[in-house]
Amino acid sequence: MIGTSTRKDEALDRLASGIAQLTSSETWTTWLRVQARFHSYSFNNTIMILVQRPTASRVAGFHTWRRLGRFVRRGEQAIWILAPVTRRAKDEESDMTMRAVVAFQPVAVFAEDQTDGEALPEVCTRLYGDEPAGAFAQLVRAAQSFGFTVEDHPFDDETNGDCSHALRRIRIKTTLEPKHRAKTLAHELGHALLHVDRSERGLMELEAESVAFVVCDVLGIDAAEWSFGYIAGWSDGGDEAIAAIKAAGTRIQRTADRILSALQLDGTGK
Repeated sequence: MIGTSTRKDEALDRLASGIAQLTSSETWTTWLRVQARFHSYSFNNTIMILVQRPTASRVAGFHTWRRLGRFVRRGEQAIWILAPVTRRAKDEESDMTMRAVVAFQPVAVFAEDQTDGEALPEVCTRLYGDEPAGAFAQLVRAAQSFGFTVEDHPFDDETNGDCSHALRRIRIKTTLEPKHRAKTLAHELGHALLHVDRSERGLMELEAESVAFVVCDVLGIDAAEWSFGYIAGWSDGGDEAIAAIKAAGTRIQRTADRILSALQLDGTGK
């Protein structure tokens, strides 16, 4: 595959540069301020949210949504979670006063899709338009060569795709634009080849999306508008993302090379 190594190196350099530019921008700062409004929930609260509203992604209280310029629609049913009740207590050993959890109380939150109003700032823009001729079909054949089937699936939340090693199956969201479907399949192929026994979600997403960016670059798909923000968001910022890409560079390139070899490309997308 003459020229592929140079093309992959250039793609990774462009990925790192794009992430650095994004995370030094006002858009990134604004996005971080908004993300700070959304709390991380305990495992039990996550289950409670899932049971009550399986499609929920970001959730927040009524007043938090108002501060973000969005309003809960009349008649929407609240999602109930448990919030800790604390009180000041003195630690006998250190003689310091601190807050201790003494009970839990039910608190109402609402999912983003229960609200209307100003659009929240985003750093990931979905890819629109047609794929280069045959790109998705080529990636499907590559998946099959690795022992994975590819299925369309009507995910009813923000999920674009998933990969099951146990079932040897990749699913792609039916309603995605052709270009984004191809990028998502390249991403899930990254998971398929890299993450049989890994559990570090942030690193896994960074690796899979980096693989997708490189593969898409060779296929003639510019995934920058999605990949830069996606990787930065999973890596807590530009410096961390760039360092992680460099550390995982060999794994990313080898995996991209396996996919490109299965596509039988010569490094120029042909």
